[in-house]
Amino acid sequence: MAMAAPWSSSCCPATASTSDPRPLGPGSLKGAAWPVGGAGWRKCREQGRNSRRRLSVCATATAPPPPVDYADTSAGAGADADYVASLKVKLLGAVSGLNRGLAAGQEDLDRADAAARELEAAGGGPVDLGRDLDRLQGRWRLVYSSAFSSRTLGGSRPGPPTGRLLPITLGQVFQRIDVVSRDLDNIVELELGAPWPLPPVEATATLAHKFEVVGTSGIKINFEKTTVKTKGSLSQLPPLEVPRIPDNLRPPSNTGSGEFEVTYLDGDTRVTRGDRGELRVFVIA
Repeated sequence: MAMAAPWSSSCCPATASTSDPRPLGPGSLKGAAWPVGGAGWRKCREQGRNSRRRLSVCATATAPPPPVDYADTSAGAGADADYVASLKVKLLGAVSGLNRGLAAGQEDLDRADAAARELEAAGGGPVDLGRDLDRLQGRWRLVYSSAFSSRTLGGSRPGPPTGRLLPITLGQVFQRIDVVSRDLDNIVELELGAPWPLPPVEATATLAHKFEVVGTSGIKINFEKTTVKTKGSLSQLPPLEVPRIPDNLRPPSNTGSGEFEVTYLDGDTRVTRGDRGELRVFVIA
């Protein structure tokens, strides 16, 4: 978006000529390109002929530039929507094939972060949850988490490792948000390996939290409980509530709470950045 020069004058024309640049005279702005050869220039020169101070005032008396309007685009609302849509496609393309981030290398992390920053910049400024809190409502599917590149289900926080040490296969991950009750549940579908000839056990773990809005776009979550429900042939078993670790036995790195900032939000896409730098991308389920 083009911005007007931060200086202007009622006695000098606002248009600039690049065909005949000349050095500036006393009292003028250093490095600014002034129009020359026109009536406006002669008027300023005549007014300042007998007084350097008057020339300086003519050149420097200005109004401050207007603040940047992040929502304004010269191409119009339709083109702006198309541009944002293209950035969303670019971000989803950058994270596709990474298995929610479990298969991401450093180049993948950098590519996803760059694509997310482009979308965040095109979003019209910081997310205002005081105005757009209702947009958080619903069930969101996690398509990417940079924290999963650590190869643990806890991301940058402690969690069970994936791979050969424990036969855990990560399925779909969802985040269910209720803005009325302030509930935020992380729902993880898991497949647990079992000794042969037993089939693997499918289960859904629900990590229940309460949340509160912090500042303009921040969310603070407080862990409440974990519930595991088996699926498939064991679906008739009742849900199991995993005992919570006492606070005095909880490691300092796992306080049971966390914060993240919502950096982009619309009707079907959400981007967040956590308090440990993790980038997460969600789409509405």
